Amino acid sequence: MGHVLVTGASGFLGAHVMARLAASGTPAFGLGRDAARCAMLEAEGHQIIRHDLSAPFDVKLDPRLAKIDRIVHCAALSAPFGRLADFEAANVTATRNLLDFATRQGIGRFVHISSPSVCFAYRDQLDLAEDAALPDPVNHYARTKREAERLVLAAPAIHPVVLRPRGIYGAGDRALLPRLLKAAKSRPLPLFRDGRARIDLTYVGDVVDAVLAALSARAEAEGQIFNVSGGEVLPVRRIADAACARVGFAVRWRKMPLWPAMLAAGAMEAVALRLPGCPEPPVTRYGLGLFAYAQSLDLSKAKRVLGWAPKISFEAGLDRTFTGGGLA
Repeated sequence: MGHVLVTGASGFLGAHVMARLAASGTPAFGLGRDAARCAMLEAEGHQIIRHDLSAPFDVKLDPRLAKIDRIVHCAALSAPFGRLADFEAANVTATRNLLDFATRQGIGRFVHISSPSVCFAYRDQLDLAEDAALPDPVNHYARTKREAERLVLAAPAIHPVVLRPRGIYGAGDRALLPRLLKAAKSRPLPLFRDGRARIDLTYVGDVVDAVLAALSARAEAEGQIFNVSGGEVLPVRRIADAACARVGFAVRWRKMPLWPAMLAAGAMEAVALRLPGCPEPPVTRYGLGLFAYAQSLDLSKAKRVLGWAPKISFEAGLDRTFTGGGLA
């Protein structure tokens, strides 16, 4: 058996996938852009190739790439705001370049990490199945991840499996919980719709389990999309209170009407789009939507076809996050 290529290895999920593959004795190469983090992975004994996938990708770049027979594509630009061109380069062009490589090399399994953001809508959506009709994209991230899914599923020769993990957190998280903690420290958090917002987050170890299940899944999984989450639909208020308590402070909550806040966030986004560098505004419509609506995923398909189910509860995941290396 050949090697597994893990893209985005210098990122949060990719680094965890690399660690698990190494622990299981599975030969793997990591592909990443961040020089410092790539150096850290190499110091830990991983084989790393530095490359930006928005540029053409070919085995001529590194002879080790000829050994690849499976790919886990974690690399992406994940953010609620930014320039469309940046999302296109990181999420669409990069995926297309990797698919071209995978097709030329005759890859035996291509596991693509997508996102439930492609399904997000400004309304309650509970037990959402993978075949639910997709709404209009809420931001550039959702739009480009949807296009990347389409490209992957249009390449049956590389035996693709698509995973949509929700709200990944754990030691080394640089996005979800750090964003939440930063916002909670700087201002009161909004309490919309009398606190009815709920969501199902996912501990990173459970996502890695799903990746490994997808790598070894039977042929019936190919060409399929699978939801991945922790399976607990928790009030957003409870999630924020529990995370902030771990670092020693209490969340301040403020009841607010939703639509005036959404209009204000839309105005801030419009201004930010005109500023040099297109900086992310303090509040985005997507971010407010996460505090306003009930969202959960139906996991029955992953359980039935992949034989995967979450194992780590939210409270246990928080314990592991804040005692197992903390947040980046």
